[in-house]
Formats: sequence, C-alpha cells, structure tokens
Amino acid sequence: MRKRVSKVNYYLNNPLIHRDRKLAEHSSAWVSSFACPELRPLIICRGPIRKEVMDVFSEMGIDKYGILLSEKDSIVYPNALSPELRLLTDPDRIHRVPDYTGASKEERIERIQQIINIAKQNHYNAIFAGYGFMAEDEDMVAAMESAGLNFIGPCSGTVHSAGLKDEAKRTALKVGVSVTPGIDNATALVLLSKYPDHESLLRVISEHNLDVDQVQFNQDDLSLESKADLVLSASYVKGIDLYSIEELQAQIEQSVIEMYGAYPDNRIRLKAIGGGGGKGQRILAAPSNYDGSIEEKVASAAARAPGLVLEILNEVKTTGVGDNKNVLVELNIETTRHQEIQVIGNGDWCITLGARDCSLQMHEQKLLEVSSTHESIAQSIEVAKRNVENSTGSAEELATLEQDLLTLDAMESEAARFGQAVGLDSVSTFECIIDRGSHFFMEMNTRIQVEHRVTELCYALKFTNPDNAKDSFVVDSLVEAMVLLAEHGSRLPKPERIIRNKASVEARLNATNAALQPHAGGMIGWWSEPIEGEIRDDQGISLHNPDTDVFMKYKLAGAYDSNIALLLTQGADRLDSFERLAEILRQTDLVGEDLCTNLDFHYGLTNWFIGTNVQARPTTKFIVPYLTAVGQLKQAANNIDLDYAYQSIQQVSLSSIADVDSQTAMTEVIKRKQSLFLRPLKQLLSDPHAFSGWLSLHQQDFSIANTSSAASIHWNINPIVLLDDLYHYLNMEFREGRPAQDIIWDHDFTILFDALQFYETLESLLKSDSFADLLAILSSAESPTGMGDVDWQAVRSAHAGYQAATEVLLVLPYIALQTGFYDLGVNADLSMRIPDGLFDESLQKAMQKELVPPLAAKSDEILAASGGMFYPREAPGMDVYVNEGDHFEAGDVLYIVEVMKMFNKVVAPFAGTIEKVLVEDDGVIIAKGQTLYKVKPDEEVIIESDSVIATRKRNATDDFLQTL
Repeated sequence: MRKRVSKVNYYLNNPLIHRDRKLAEHSSAWVSSFACPELRPLIICRGPIRKEVMDVFSEMGIDKYGILLSEKDSIVYPNALSPELRLLTDPDRIHRVPDYTGASKEERIERIQQIINIAKQNHYNAIFAGYGFMAEDEDMVAAMESAGLNFIGPCSGTVHSAGLKDEAKRTALKVGVSVTPGIDNATALVLLSKYPDHESLLRVISEHNLDVDQVQFNQDDLSLESKADLVLSASYVKGIDLYSIEELQAQIEQSVIEMYGAYPDNRIRLKAIGGGGGKGQRILAAPSNYDGSIEEKVASAAARAPGLVLEILNEVKTTGVGDNKNVLVELNIETTRHQEIQVIGNGDWCITLGARDCSLQMHEQKLLEVSSTHESIAQSIEVAKRNVENSTGSAEELATLEQDLLTLDAMESEAARFGQAVGLDSVSTFECIIDRGSHFFMEMNTRIQVEHRVTELCYALKFTNPDNAKDSFVVDSLVEAMVLLAEHGSRLPKPERIIRNKASVEARLNATNAALQPHAGGMIGWWSEPIEGEIRDDQGISLHNPDTDVFMKYKLAGAYDSNIALLLTQGADRLDSFERLAEILRQTDLVGEDLCTNLDFHYGLTNWFIGTNVQARPTTKFIVPYLTAVGQLKQAANNIDLDYAYQSIQQVSLSSIADVDSQTAMTEVIKRKQSLFLRPLKQLLSDPHAFSGWLSLHQQDFSIANTSSAASIHWNINPIVLLDDLYHYLNMEFREGRPAQDIIWDHDFTILFDALQFYETLESLLKSDSFADLLAILSSAESPTGMGDVDWQAVRSAHAGYQAATEVLLVLPYIALQTGFYDLGVNADLSMRIPDGLFDESLQKAMQKELVPPLAAKSDEILAASGGMFYPREAPGMDVYVNEGDHFEAGDVLYIVEVMKMFNKVVAPFAGTIEKVLVEDDGVIIAKGQTLYKVKPDEEVIIESDSVIATRKRNATDDFLQTL
C-alpha cells in the first residue's frame, strides 16, 4: 500500500479553486453584509458537484449544511460508500433516502415531500440541487419555494420559461434569438386534432374542471395553439391526461413527414422537453437512406418515429398520467459545433461569461470541453495576422477565427437578452449549435453545468459598491455566486467580469473502455496525487482514509453515470492549456481491478490536437471517425511481431560486417539494447490511444524517400533523442522508488544516458544540432578539423553502436502510413479533414471490436458484453426481443443493458437460433462475460489458431522490414 509522497497537497489546497470566502470577516461593512451566516442548506445531489459544494460552503463559513445519501451510494454495493463521507463525519447531517429522485411521477412527488420533511425536521432553510436528477424539475423547485425553502438556483418561473425546451424556443423567437427549425408544440397539435376550436377547448376546461386563467384564454389575439398550451398546462397541474401516448406518436409521425417535405435530405432529431446530458434524444435517418418513391422514402423514414417517441418518454420517465409528454421535432444540423454560453443574473441584470466548446462528444455525452473567450480568440487572431504577414500562416485560418469572434459575441448578446426575458435569477447555460457562420439556440439548462469550472478558470465576477467604487469583492466560484444570488439577489449590483486566464480545458474521466463504451464494476485501487495546476473533481475518491492517511479502494458500481472525475487546468492560451492537460494525464497513475477508464483516450486525443492544431474546430461528428482511425492503428499494430523484427534487423546489421571480432562486438551491443527499444515500443503499440497522440506529435520528425523498389522512411531527428522522448511520453522515465515494470530498467537507462551525452558532446564539437548534418559529417572517414584520426574513428564506432537497431523505431510511422492515419487532420480553415472511409458504419463497428475485442465465447452461447442491468424488452408490458426457438439475424436486438443510466441496445454478433434463455427477468444485474443465451449459430465460427496468427504477423512484419 503506497502512501502519499508529494509535499504539497494540490487536492485539498489548490490555489486555483480553494480560498477563504468568508465575507463576514471583511473590513468593509458593505462587503461583509453579503455574508450568509444564517444559511443552512441541504445538498440533494451527488457526484463531483456535491464535494465541490461542500468545499465552497465550508470556505464561505457555512458549516451547518447536510446531504442526502441514497441506498446505492451507501449499502447496495461493497466499497462504493459515498467518498464525501470521509469529510462529513457528523451522522446528524447525513440523511438517507431510497434514491435522489424517482422512477415515476408518483415516486418523484414522494421524494420531493421527503426532502421537504427532512429539511423542516432538521432546520435546513435552503436547497442545493446541483445538476442531474431533479435539478431542473419545475415541480420540485416550486414545491421547495412553497415550503418556504430558499432554492439555490433558478426560480420555478425561470425553470418553466427557460428550462422546458418548447417554452424556451417560443421565448427565444420573441426576443430575436436564432433557433433550430422545427415543431415545438406536438402536444398542442394533438389536443387541437381532438378539440379544434375555442368552444371545444372551453368544454374540455369545464368537463375536467381545469384551472385556466380565463382572461388570458379569452384574449382575441391569442392563437389556438397557445390556448391549447394553457389547457395542457392546467391538465399537468391536475395530474390528468388529455391525450394518449399513441395519439402523440401518430401526431409526431405526421409532423416528421411534414418536416421531411421541407428538408428531404436532412435527418430529424426528436427531443424530450426535459432531460439533459444527451438523454431523451433520438435521431431519424434521412429519407435518402430508404428505397422507393419520394413518398415511400419519407413514409419509411417517418415510420420509426413512434417507436423512438416511446423510447424517449421511457428514458426521461414521463410516461405517467399527468406527465408533460411533449417531444420536439427539430431539423438535425449535421456539421455542427456545440457551444454553450454561461449566463448569470439576479432577475434585474443578466451577463455572460464566455463560452465552452463541447463539440468533442460521443452519443451526446461530452468528453473534452474547451473554453472559448473573447480574449483568447482575439489573441489568436493577432497571432494569425502576424503569421499571414510573415507568410507562415493561413488566410483561411484567420478568416475562421474572425468569424468565430463575431459568432461568440452574437451568442453572448442573445444569451443575455434571453436570460433577461426569462427573469434569470441564478446561473444557467445558453446552449447553441454552430454550422460554419450560423448559430442556432438549442435550449437553456436552468442549473449549474458539469463543466462550469471551465468558465470559472477564465472569468471571475467583481461586485462593486454603487456608492463607493473602491469598495468591492471578487467571486471566482459559480457555486459561491449561486449562494449569494439566492441569499442577496436583489441587493447584488451588476458585476464586472474580469479575466483570470485566457484559456482552460476539462477532460471528463469516465468508466468506459477503449472504444468509449460504458464499463461498470471496476475497483480503483490507487490514484496518484494531483500535480501542480491540476484540478481533480472526483467526488472525494482521492480523499485518504482520515485515520491512516492511505488511499481507500472505491468501486465504480455504475449506479448513476459513467463519470468518475473532472480533470481541469488553465493556460495563457489554448495551446498552453492543452499542454498542461497532457502533462497532467501523462503523470496520472490510476490502477485497479477490472478497471476501464478513458484516461488513455484523453491522453491520445489531447496530444493529437497539440500535434495537429489546437485551434481546430471539430464538430460533434469527429470522435467516432477518430476512434475508427485509432482502431486501424490497433489492427495494424496487432500484426507486428517486434521480437521477430528486432532479430531480423540484427541479422541484417551483422551481415554487413566482415570482421569476426567486430561482428561479435556488434552482436553484444544489439542484444544489450533489445529491452531498451522493445519495452517502450510494445507499450506504445499496446495502447492505440497513446500511439495516436505520439504519431501526431512526431509527424514532422520523419520523411519518406521513394526509391525504384519501394518507399523508405527515415528520421529527421536523432532516433536516440526520439527514444528518450518516448520514455518520457509513456511516463517510463527513471524515478526513484517506482516498480521496475513502470520505468526504464537500470542498464537501459545507462545506455540511453550515455548515448544522449555522446550526441550532446558531439553536437557541441561539430557546432551543429542538425541530425542530417551530423550524419553527413560522420559518413566521412576523414576526421574534422581539431580531431585526430584515432579519436574520429572511435567517434564513428560509438555512433554506429548507439544507432544500431534504431531502425526498429521506424515501425511507428510505418504503421501510420499503412493505415492512412495522417489523412485525418485539420484543413487550412480549421475544419476537420476526415476521410470518407472513416464514416463507413461497418468499418466503425469493426474498429470498435479491434479496440475492445469481443469476449472469447463458445460458438453456442452469447455473453454479456458488459455488466449492468438487463432488460429483455424495450419497455414494460412489451414483448421480449427473443424467446426460446426464435431465429435471429446478425444485428437484431437481443436485449437492453442499462449501464450508468444509459440504455444500450445489444445486437446479435451473428445469425442463429435461441435454444435457451438463461436470464429472463427485467432489471436483473448481470456481469461482463456472463452467459445470457444458449444458441445454435447458422454458421460455424472459426477461431484462428496460434500458428495462423504467427504466420500472419510474420508476413506483416516482413512487409515492414522490406522498407528499411
């Protein structure tokens, strides 16, 4: 068990996020009047935000807070006790609940009342909901307000006007905000199909005794759709349904048909009015994907809408009686970047704090979030202008940056107007999609966002006394700002935003495998300490045992979501922030049992952008093709036999030496260096994500020479320097006290150190650091001026010895060239250059299997691809996907597994017949590799023998050797 060794604890005392926030102790009476000594908040969320809020409350002097604790965070899973409890040791401030929300409307209502009761009984006077669960639930917020509790977040009126996606879209149109084309009132259209005029709507109101404002309803200029919305809102309050799910499905199918008529080449997005984090959204394929006449194509494409509507409603849990089941029908903007504006207000004023680019995402789940500020883009524009003037830059890049600045300013202006229109009295996020020079408002999230620290690292808020310009205080935490707004909102003057850093970046560390598929159930056994400049929001996992000061194991049960931690840093510009993040990831040591995370993915991706262009403007479509390219690297790397390659290189090297003694000496030299070369090479080739990043960083370090027989690769830099960098890149440098398996071995270190010293001295003597110049000089037997012949021959011999077998390093660019890896890149205008082949779905699926090979199984069984909760049917009450005796085709859905709140349909890898169903019930917990079905495949599965694999690898390695 390893103890903490760092002298500075950047986890508990990080100057980027931790400071004294006790305004009560300020010398200014005006500043101290904004203290919150009477606030007793109850935290009703979980995850990284809970630990952060606990820290901020303590720093503000708010020490009488409490938290909810669910069964899944305490007693359901071993080693999964909420890690924040290591800080909060007072049991009277920990309040147990079955869960943080409910699976149905009835359960949500019950939980809301339970929270109110807990608050009242324990003398809490405020509620902090964070993100997720019920944070944007209008009923919950209204209930807290009605109970006299201070809700730390947007009020229920703002949640209604801005948080419901249909209401928000209508408000946006009123205040001149650009929105995505679509239909936002499907439920109103359903109601009007049954009650098509004013009089029939009045009869509905009377028949069901609905509480509708008659003055508003009877306004002559109010549209029928708006009147229908008033009736529907009253029905939700009363808890009754005025339409069925089947009627809604039919209406949405018709709406989709109409939209396809206007946009026949586009896909259509269906989106629940609630939800968030990518949940409650589905995409319908464009009609062009189907056969037949135009009408038949449209009908085929729209026919999937009813089923997807049901999936959406099930996912956001709005299938109950009285639930608002509205689903938006929107044009899916294909080449989009996803940006969000941070907005903050007190109901009177509203300002923005720049943007966060969240385009690097997969399956609607954000992965890497990058700041976008006026200051950073303006800085990049100045650099681009100088580069263009010096003929070293691109005019297209400059034009893109200038357009981005215009777009950012426009989005911030619209966000402030929208926030003002909905009476924003806390923090919210104005989400947009960008298609080249155009932008469209998507939705407003009326809560603090997971990635809010990206903004905090760039901007702070300065509040100044209106009566004394010298009297002010600065807030650099959005959580702190939320508390101040909840307690003193109307008194807070409009703040000035002040720059902290021009750039920041956040990587979401998730429990996913190399193909970014959810992987629950792993156990974290050890996590290295954060380094300087690293922010690690990890729910408290890195909090050591308070008694023994050692790391405590933590099980990633996957009961809620895949996120483990948020890793952030900042920089003077975007490149600086990316380089800092790469260094954080390089030094992170995270190990455990059955542990899969996307740490390697982030390390590779971050370095890919550093080596390619950090100013790149990726769209939301980038990650899957990128993963496919990484999968191709893995596929090619799997076919290389490094031991065979090294032996072959040794034989060729020796064959050119005639002298027996020299041959013997060279044999010893090459053998001694085998582990020096092959250990890092094997490590790199086994990790395709790290390989991707390394190739990007070093794409300028080699050249291709075309000969009459074949193309050969040679290094532009000294391969010894390259090897030293490889050890650094893989974090395998020599470090005292580290296990030998993690670092360079002693004898290899000696060889590498001596080689580096040799070339450093040689460069100094020859007055050149160009490797090409050194090779040219060393190729001559004639000694240079100032060096005797004997010494010169010794130098040449030493050079030959140090360079011996370095050819094996050329396998790295060779693999990149074989797979076309460098075809993936960034265009002059900063758009992504993605080969068409990487969009091929069959290739994408095949490369997912290369990254995460399927479990070895007998040909007569189907195993669980991951752990999670098993469902044999799409929704309760529906038929199961397969029964015993059923025949299935490759690609047919067999079951659904819920992993970390994501419902994943699992399809058959081959065709066959179900002979026995081994797991039948809904909600059964299954383990990765568990046998679910006994089957009879249509075709016998042939598994490659070891000899066939060896032959294939040797042939592929021979192809590489022929290029040397």
